[in-house]
Amino acid sequence: MEKEEYLDLYHQMVLIRRIEEAAALLYQEGKIGGFLHLYIGQEAVSTGLISARLPQDRVITAYRDHGVAINCGVSADMVMAELLGKVTGTSHGKGGSMHMADVHKNFWGGHAIVGAHLPIAAGLALGDQYKGRNGVTICMFGDGATNIGYFHEALNLSKVWNLPVLWVCENNQYGMGTAVDRASAVSEIRQKAEGYCIPNERVDGMDIIKVRQAAERLLADIRSGKGPYFLEVETYRFSGHSMGDPERYRKQDEVKRWEENDPIGIYDHYLTSNKIAEEAELDQIDQKVAAEVQASIQFAETSPEPEPADLYKHVYFDK
Repeated sequence: MEKEEYLDLYHQMVLIRRIEEAAALLYQEGKIGGFLHLYIGQEAVSTGLISARLPQDRVITAYRDHGVAINCGVSADMVMAELLGKVTGTSHGKGGSMHMADVHKNFWGGHAIVGAHLPIAAGLALGDQYKGRNGVTICMFGDGATNIGYFHEALNLSKVWNLPVLWVCENNQYGMGTAVDRASAVSEIRQKAEGYCIPNERVDGMDIIKVRQAAERLLADIRSGKGPYFLEVETYRFSGHSMGDPERYRKQDEVKRWEENDPIGIYDHYLTSNKIAEEAELDQIDQKVAAEVQASIQFAETSPEPEPADLYKHVYFDK
């Protein structure tokens, strides 16, 4: 990568972190309603994955989707406006936190039902295969989704039909409040792909360079016709499952250990130790992001809310 690309990845990671921190405060102020699932701690996962995709590659994810939207090119303004339920949001204020999407950027959502988007991912990949398009579908989901029936149905068909899908499990160690080892019969989530003869591996999700390198290699293999691949990304959410999570199921010393492995700090060290960027340059990006987030909040708060009649718009697709 060129220096500008390295710095852009840093900008994206910091922007996600600051957007999420601001969203938490706005939620506490009652300006964001419904559920709110923060991506704090997992920024290296989506940033690394999506930086390796080509324009024709589709991205689909679960409800922890704000960061994924930003990585796909949705502006901070549109993300914040969607969180506040405004018409200027990426889903016109009708999707909120869990249903962000922009099909023009090949970002197919944000889905609130655990595991339900996996068959959709298989369908997207089938459509590309059927029409001879050279695209790969990147499907991201949490470890909890691997215990859902949708998961097994989608993986099975993806192998039967040799679909161009990169299945990405973001293993953040907990399905809501349940530790992985209390809900999964296998010690490594990637082992579940073995039942469908899908090749698989694990990668350190706190290191953006490792995630990007794995994504580049796997996307190229899938694009060449080798069929689906399963990537387990080991990561950790620093915040609760959602804003209403009392977090009684994990000890603070565990959270602290993971926070010491902060993905932004790891990438900061990588950039400076490899002489790619000076600390002063990264500080400038931090300042730019702070201003960008404040501007997005102002944009969202001054944007209009949807009209009652908007309830009946976009219900059906018009050809």
